[in-house]
Amino acid sequence: MGVSSGARANPLTGAGRHRLAQVALAHPVRTVILVHLVSRIVAWLVLEVAARGFQNPAGVDTLDPTAVDLLPLWDSKWYEHIARHGYPVPLPLDPQTGRFTYSAWAFYPLFPLLMRGLDAIGVPFIAGALVLNVVLSTLAAVLIWATLHQGTHADPQPQRARLALVAACLWSFYPATPVMLKPYTEALAMVLIAASLWALLRRRYLLVALLSVPLGFTRGVAPALGLAALVHLVVRWREDRRAGLDPLRGARVAAVVMLVMTGLSGVAWPLVAGWVSGIPSAFFEVQAAWGMQPSAGPFTLWLQWAWDSKGVLGVIVIVGLVATYISLIAGRHGRWIPVEVRAWAIAYPIYLFAVVRPITSMWRFLLLDFPLAALAASVAMRTSNGSQVVPHWRRRVGIVVLLLPIGMLWWSSSLLTYTPWGSRPP
Repeated sequence: MGVSSGARANPLTGAGRHRLAQVALAHPVRTVILVHLVSRIVAWLVLEVAARGFQNPAGVDTLDPTAVDLLPLWDSKWYEHIARHGYPVPLPLDPQTGRFTYSAWAFYPLFPLLMRGLDAIGVPFIAGALVLNVVLSTLAAVLIWATLHQGTHADPQPQRARLALVAACLWSFYPATPVMLKPYTEALAMVLIAASLWALLRRRYLLVALLSVPLGFTRGVAPALGLAALVHLVVRWREDRRAGLDPLRGARVAAVVMLVMTGLSGVAWPLVAGWVSGIPSAFFEVQAAWGMQPSAGPFTLWLQWAWDSKGVLGVIVIVGLVATYISLIAGRHGRWIPVEVRAWAIAYPIYLFAVVRPITSMWRFLLLDFPLAALAASVAMRTSNGSQVVPHWRRRVGIVVLLLPIGMLWWSSSLLTYTPWGSRPP
């Protein structure tokens, strides 16, 4: 006789786990939504532990901090200020040095504009941001699954549906995802990035162009998206040539519009900041006040930091980490990912290392590098040569999922908490 239906439904048995996996694969969108909402509950519990166990009362003006007290900290205050008061004109100056100082111009305007709309109908800022970001991050997780589920411009992978589902779920538990409970832009940016890559894979170039506009006013990542679009067009051009077709026939105008719009989106906010403030370099002047110094040259600050920290060994380590990451993206564990997504996975971190100084916020910035979750899913689920999914993949993934909340707690307790006399930014 076969296994009873009750035993099959028991997740503690092998048959039960197999049955649950089948149900999850049969309803992937529902599964991604459910897992992501569970991850938001876990993230909230992590914030509670961080607040009660690690937050100094001096940083939140209450003797008994809770998760709610962590939500307005750090950049949340800036976004709330922008939502309520807009951007300062003229640019604030340091009274001692006469140079440009910290100001709201370093922050992109779309998210606080959305929050201003919620505030206009009476929704409190923190509560509105919490609900909005839960909705946006859930949508982002679904779009990540939809993007990875497509096999366009990727090696054939019979277990693609399983890998894409696990990758989307692992992304939901990335250690820095508690930030998507705060008034930050990560959730909105991830929706726009994943939607753009999904549209790119489906050759909807005008939709990519349209999505790049709000992305340009959410985060400064449009150049990396533009590179992914360029890679896609090169690959399609070669495919059309090999097939004896007129390359990009019927899509050339849309392709040009897409490239132009992604390029313009990369400079849109700096141009607006310069025009409104009357100082063409306003955005970059304020970024320099915050410690970002692109004038020092790409990668210079990271190499200098590595050298100052550990000398030659530090430089070797940082170069080795970058090389390892690129080899994973280009190697057997990355080839199941569409080449456009891999282009994003390389262009975005390189862009970060080129323009961002060494800062603990990099953990948060890498939240947008969702192909990291796809690599983690592949390494956890497949054989060492990447050829097939191992029979005990659920056990491996389970171990990873159990470890990720520990990473959440480390990130939240060490970076998300705040003390006036010295803290590292999340």
